Amino acid sequence: MWYLCYFYHRLLDYRRPEVEALTTLFDGSAKFEWKLPPHHHLDSPFHFIWLPSEDIASKVANRSILVKCMLELWGQGYSYEELKTSVQTFPEELKLPYLGVESTFRIVVDTFGKVLSSDEQRERIESFSYIPFKGRVDLRNADNRFWLIETDDQFSNNGLPPTVQRTLFFGREVGGADRKLLPTFSLSNRKYLGPTAMDAEIAFLMANQALVQPGKLVYDPFVGTGSILVAASHFGAMTMGADIDIRVVRNGRGPDCNVWSNFKQYDLPLPISLIRADNNLPPWRGDLQEIFDAIICDPPYGVRAGGRKSGGRKLLKGVKGPYVIPDEKRKDHIPSTAPYSLVECVHDLLDVAARLLVMGGRLVFFYPVAVDEDAKDIFPDHKCFTLVSHSEQILSTRYSRCLLTMEKTARYTVDVAEMARKKHLEFRENHGMLTEE
Repeated sequence: MWYLCYFYHRLLDYRRPEVEALTTLFDGSAKFEWKLPPHHHLDSPFHFIWLPSEDIASKVANRSILVKCMLELWGQGYSYEELKTSVQTFPEELKLPYLGVESTFRIVVDTFGKVLSSDEQRERIESFSYIPFKGRVDLRNADNRFWLIETDDQFSNNGLPPTVQRTLFFGREVGGADRKLLPTFSLSNRKYLGPTAMDAEIAFLMANQALVQPGKLVYDPFVGTGSILVAASHFGAMTMGADIDIRVVRNGRGPDCNVWSNFKQYDLPLPISLIRADNNLPPWRGDLQEIFDAIICDPPYGVRAGGRKSGGRKLLKGVKGPYVIPDEKRKDHIPSTAPYSLVECVHDLLDVAARLLVMGGRLVFFYPVAVDEDAKDIFPDHKCFTLVSHSEQILSTRYSRCLLTMEKTARYTVDVAEMARKKHLEFRENHGMLTEE
């Protein structure tokens, strides 16, 4: 059945991929199809989606971060006369279950690109007297919520996506995003923050793209202050994180201001483990494979913090051999690190994910691009992964970042491992040449 998906007008490139991911989460075999209302731009917040059942539509809308509401559309038109005709021709057998005397209802008046006064809203609600509602009105906890949505026309200079003329939609709500979630998890209320803490809205979107659900094991190899894992834990996942900075994962800013306290703040299950680990030299056993259901992360790409890997210049150049830390210095020792380029970092991330993700598991991470580049041609790829979606977020006039969602579709083989080993050696040799110059 076709449903009207009314999006919040933000993060435009993320909207459809999130709904598609959630559709896959709730029914992996479900088919869906998109289309735009007549005369609407792709940036419009109104999109029609075909879903196999109302149950799936409701679950998708309720879990989503960017769906304002999803409607079973009873009518649409360019004037209230056209809207009335459209609503009256909607099948009676589909309307009657929601008009009975035993059910309560509410009509929500919403606009896009314009503002209506209270009197105008009341007038529009009263115009629906031709719908035989028999139940009573309940403005707080109505059994059924109906939406009247009115858009502005192309002649209004409001900076919003244009439509050829005013459009009216009326329908029954089947679900909608819980926007109370974002104020609750807002970074402004977070106990422990770092310079690269992930915004709560983006963290929840990443978790949705990764198909996070109860019982899944989620890993973040650049955990920082744990914002991504907090979102994954909220959706019921078991979590695990790693970071090269021991001060982040061990101490934070004290016993009551660290990664662990962020989970305690929201009464969420604590991570299974937080470890000090280097993405360039992962600590996993050589025979360990396919343990994580999802890997979600924001790799360091030098905008707010540059990447680091183990080993100073002397170690990388072979001038100095590996050293043993004296027992008396183990507690407070900070290991030497060296610059970690984005290309090497992403290569290592893909290799680790290819080995440790289960088949069908998802890798979700940000990748920076220049605004004028054709992003599709420069996205990293890997034999074990298929690119599911990419969503761009503009950061400045020069740079943007794309959220890449990849699904593991091929197993990690000996050949893939050997290719990764050779690539590691190539990176090491190139780095050595650069430091000698």
